[in-house]
Amino acid sequence: MTFARRGRRTSKVEVTNVSAQGFWLLLAGRELFVPFAGFPWFRDASIGQILAVEQPSANHLYWPQLDVDLAVESIEHPERYPLVSRAPSAGGAKAADARAVRDRGPAYRPSRRRRSG
Repeated sequence: MTFARRGRRTSKVEVTNVSAQGFWLLLAGRELFVPFAGFPWFRDASIGQILAVEQPSANHLYWPQLDVDLAVESIEHPERYPLVSRAPSAGGAKAADARAVRDRGPAYRPSRRRRSG
């Protein structure tokens, strides 16, 4: 029996492991760790959403189901890229509002209306 010749690899990037702390990417023969603490956009994502990563260019990663774009360098050197998330944290909406005020400056004031639910 003869087999067809293998095709080209279709993905330049691959998620190799997911843990409670983050996930590992295999990229150009090296593994990079993406911690949820530093990249909170992935914390509540499903495994399928994390696995669906694309590499549009050598230094750019994109998760279309999450609409998250990251420069590879921001994973390699997160200290050079302070990340700001406006997603509510364990502190809830009050903490998120405080971060938004800090990030947007003194001209921004969040709504004082209480949310029910």
